[in-house]
Amino acid sequence: MDKAGKNIAASSTACWIALACLVVPMFASYFFDDMFSTLSHIFQNPDMLALGWDSAGYGFYAGGYSFLCVCGGLVVCGVLLDMFGVRTVGSVFVGLMIAGAATVLAAITSGLEPATSLTIAYIGCMLFGLGSEIAGVAVTRSIAKWFKGRNVALAMGLQLAIARLGTATAFILSPVLVAEKSAGEIYTLAETARPAIAGLCMMLAGGILWAIFVAMDARFDREKGIISAKGKIKEEDRFRFSDILKVLTNPRFIMIALLCVFFYCCIISFKKFGTAIVIPRFDMDVDAAKWVITMIPFFTVIFTPLFGALVDKVGKATIWMMTGAVLVLCAHLIMAFAPQGESFYGYLAISLLGTGYSLVPSAMWPTVPKIIPEKSLGTAYSLIYWIQNMGMLLVPVFVGKIFNDIVTQPGNKAQEMSAAVNAEFIFIGLGIAAITVAAMLIISSRRHPELEIDMPNKKN
Repeated sequence: MDKAGKNIAASSTACWIALACLVVPMFASYFFDDMFSTLSHIFQNPDMLALGWDSAGYGFYAGGYSFLCVCGGLVVCGVLLDMFGVRTVGSVFVGLMIAGAATVLAAITSGLEPATSLTIAYIGCMLFGLGSEIAGVAVTRSIAKWFKGRNVALAMGLQLAIARLGTATAFILSPVLVAEKSAGEIYTLAETARPAIAGLCMMLAGGILWAIFVAMDARFDREKGIISAKGKIKEEDRFRFSDILKVLTNPRFIMIALLCVFFYCCIISFKKFGTAIVIPRFDMDVDAAKWVITMIPFFTVIFTPLFGALVDKVGKATIWMMTGAVLVLCAHLIMAFAPQGESFYGYLAISLLGTGYSLVPSAMWPTVPKIIPEKSLGTAYSLIYWIQNMGMLLVPVFVGKIFNDIVTQPGNKAQEMSAAVNAEFIFIGLGIAAITVAAMLIISSRRHPELEIDMPNKKN
């Protein structure tokens, strides 16, 4: 290839442009998924909502994100991703993510009975969740390919940081779009739908940038020799169904998948009810609670790329995973047992939670390409997400039920505090499980140094 046709696979500039195109759909997805997180307290009083959903209904809706994923859709689509490629299958599911979000918006603004609108929103959330998860697999798989032998942990860390900035934006923007009401006032359908409208607009912009990435990726494969000029994949890079069994029987893969579900449920499911927990536990008002929960993604925006660069340079991935899991457990212990009404402990707990949320993913996601061949990465990541979504399907339902069963009188501080503490017991149990699996990963890495799990990622 002459200088005029510089190999895009070797171009650092092209890699970062591709990353820029990949992060926007994920930013939008995270925003839409968390658009009600700092508004979760309003569902404790459904009489103030024209929408009419209560906390149990909101928990049911939130769990819909994972339904199709858990029912096998995520695994099947992950296999399709490896069989037919990121560009084709990824494009389908970016479109499905947008269609699901549009369905949720239609349900919220429909004016139908609460049970009916909740059912439609649940269906939309199922479609959005499956589309978002497969789009996430496509993005992660693409980063592993484009940054192989480069700063892969830094690239994945930046992608996670910007995606979580979508969560932070939702935490801050949603309460602005849906202003707090006084007793006796009603949240109209139009007001409740404002965060969904903003999220859908962001996803449409993300869809445009995804299309640009698709064009870049086709050129990348041709110039790297992954596909021929006729578009056929080379035989050695072709996915086979026997590769699924190889992934499922890999003990390191199983450990990472279990760590993923236990760890992420400690944080993602907590965020769904964050304000409902910190308001009664630490006597915060809505504004203070909003900002303290927003610290979680802001910590990750700052620290995830830094920790990713550290993993690229010095390795020790399993140590970072263990450290992050310990920090998250400490955070939930503080939220459950710290002195009542002391806001300092709320800020301390969220700081630890945000730091742990930065550490584990920075080390965990770049470890997967070290133990799984590139041609099976779509299957591997989708299987991990599938197991993760089992927890994300069930935990919000259980937590929502705790609040619904205990808080029988909205505004009763004793009941709200009791519900918050009982919810924290679930997260403490998950944190202990995450630490146990992280310890198993450390032992396995030391027994199999040939895998280079704890070695630096950067080769040049």
